[in-house]
Amino acid sequence: MRIGNKLVALSLCLVCLSCFRLSAQDGRNTLLSLPPFERGVVCIKHFEGLHGFKDAPYVGYGHKLRKGERFTAAMTERQADSLLRADLMKRLIIFKDYGKDALLLAVLSYNVGAGRLLGYGKHPKSRLLRKIESGDRNFYREYVSFCRYKGKVLRGLVKRRNVEFALFYIP
Repeated sequence: MRIGNKLVALSLCLVCLSCFRLSAQDGRNTLLSLPPFERGVVCIKHFEGLHGFKDAPYVGYGHKLRKGERFTAAMTERQADSLLRADLMKRLIIFKDYGKDALLLAVLSYNVGAGRLLGYGKHPKSRLLRKIESGDRNFYREYVSFCRYKGKVLRGLVKRRNVEFALFYIP
């Protein structure tokens, strides 16, 4: 990745991170002072938001209802938080073999689905995973390429990918 692109991404991320201020008992702490898993939870909560009745089949913080699940959109924030943590932990287990990139991949798969990364049916494994498996650590472009919805690049998804990459990429 060129230096100019890195500087633009870093400055965008720093602006976004200033929005992630959290209050704690001992004063104001930034998102970066949290443990990585907690950062993932806060990041997902920020970008997903709490889904309501009109967002079916999604409930809580972006949990997609599966056949047989009995969750409703009337869940409390505490229940939604618990469901988010359980879902993120499941995704971490799926990507545990990717070492220091496991959380980055888990957070990405929470939004795009594990199948898009791992491959399913006739769809091959993503270029991102193939690059990570080959040992190439220069995968910013492949990571940010997951910013399309119905073929269109969405600015909100580009912003989300940049923030996720800044928070969870370990060189």
